[in-house]
Amino acid sequence: MIDTKPSVRPIPVADDVPPARRWVERAAEAAVWTTVPSGLWRIAFGFGVPVGASGEMAKFAGDHHPGWGAVYAVVLSALAETLAFLTVGLVRPWGRVTPRWLPLIGGRRVRPLAAIVPAAVGSAILTFLGLASLCGGWASAMSNPDSPHGFAGLVMTLCYLPLIAWGPLVAVVTIDYARRTLRRR
Repeated sequence: MIDTKPSVRPIPVADDVPPARRWVERAAEAAVWTTVPSGLWRIAFGFGVPVGASGEMAKFAGDHHPGWGAVYAVVLSALAETLAFLTVGLVRPWGRVTPRWLPLIGGRRVRPLAAIVPAAVGSAILTFLGLASLCGGWASAMSNPDSPHGFAGLVMTLCYLPLIAWGPLVAVVTIDYARRTLRRR
């Protein structure tokens, strides 16, 4: 008798890993949203939308509209959002078993350290950059006469301010992921 069912490779299930707590899931989702305002501001600037820049900065935006500056802004924003979205994988099943549609690695179990180490390093870098911005980075940038001032400076600051929370949020989610996946039965 011929078997008409297609042979399907079973997906390994990480049953031994407890689910993330609800507040950790919210932290992962918040990490994704921290990059959205700055990405939108950057894309607007890249496409030459007047966002309050003057002098050389405005000349740069105007001269490169809509050329490589726009491409750079979109690619950088998409990269930041993609990296932020990977945080969600630390609280979802696809962070423990790769989706089947991924070539070469689809359906395979994710080794915990393969997710923990890059997330921890990224979190440390993001936290350092956020603290550096708070401790003088923004003040020196705002003292530049070409930087946005007044209301435009306030809008830019409000757009970039959520990035300060990105690193600590990734750290919280990473610690929880490590706690759940490295637990020995």
